[in-house]
Amino acid sequence: MTNETNGNFGEFGGTYLPDFLADILKELADKYDELKVTEEFQNELKKLYREYAGRPSLLYYAERLTKELGGAKIYLKREDLNHTGAHKINNVIGQGLVAKSLGAKKLIAETGAGQHGVATATIAAYLNMDCDIYMGARDMGAQKPNVYRMKALGANVIAVTAGQGTLKDAVDVALGAYAQDPQGSYYLLGSAVGPHPYPMMVRDFQQVIGEEIKAQIQELEGKQPKAVIACAGGGSNALGAFTAFIPDENVELVAVEPAGKGADTNRHGLALGKGAPDVIHGFKTYVMHDENGEIAESYSAASGLDYPGISPILSMLKDNGRLTLGGASDKEAVDAFIALSRLEGIIPALESSHAIAYLFQNHGKYTNPDDVIVVNLSGRGDKDVENVFENLM
Repeated sequence: MTNETNGNFGEFGGTYLPDFLADILKELADKYDELKVTEEFQNELKKLYREYAGRPSLLYYAERLTKELGGAKIYLKREDLNHTGAHKINNVIGQGLVAKSLGAKKLIAETGAGQHGVATATIAAYLNMDCDIYMGARDMGAQKPNVYRMKALGANVIAVTAGQGTLKDAVDVALGAYAQDPQGSYYLLGSAVGPHPYPMMVRDFQQVIGEEIKAQIQELEGKQPKAVIACAGGGSNALGAFTAFIPDENVELVAVEPAGKGADTNRHGLALGKGAPDVIHGFKTYVMHDENGEIAESYSAASGLDYPGISPILSMLKDNGRLTLGGASDKEAVDAFIALSRLEGIIPALESSHAIAYLFQNHGKYTNPDDVIVVNLSGRGDKDVENVFENLM
């Protein structure tokens, strides 16, 4: 049973933390519940979405991609056109306002691909706050442009060398830093994961994506989409696109996870596809495991998808039968990255390329030319071009 007041989504979510941290997050949850219903907070949020992030983002008809694949009309939700180049700005604006209301002086965040780090550094600069960003050393090597952007914005970028030096490890270290100073700092989590109230907050601040899609597709086509497709690592862009459509059972919701080197290898991030329920980073969700039953190391060439768990809300939707699951390998994602770039003149983030890859895998699935499909293009690929051409081609 879902009880969002306690952060429970079916059997998933919740808060699995030491008492002192659980108490701090209870204060945050109470503050957020109080803030989100006020007209002042909602007006400031909408103003910043409009005047700072550049919302609403375009819903773009990909005519050449549609012709290439045949069948249904394909639209791209252009979150890559937002300020900072991804959907991440939606969440950091909302949480930044919450942090400001709590009197925090410093934002602490983790980042994988760097887009959340850049967005957090951006809102920290806007709100005149200090900013510490924890990033896996391996990801820093693959995402140099975003590291320099964060530094240019005034953030302190801290390399995490523990474990694999990836997103999971950055979350571990960032949470530890926050625990050292929970009064003066605010932990700005980038995806719809973690203990309550983070999954709920991130979903709430990202659901503007799906609300816009719903209105825009009605205006453009006079109908609902046949399917809404999004990549899924932690789950923020997927929930952003899906939430408005959850009650509409005629709309298929497709979550495309990273299959990495292959679903039959141990080098992937298929938490929903191959995981089992467990506790990670203070919440319960579907998690990947190794042969010893321990939480497994995830892998994806797309740093933002390299996480062994998933949002507890997506876990609930999987168990409810509301999701269609997909998986795209590194190679399929890179092929889609190049294909969209050359067909539409739009370079997608490597993360978003997984959702595009699903269309190529399933080009015989959506054959009715009267149907429309929306893919959430969650970010732009500027950050990925060097890595793609030097390491992945």
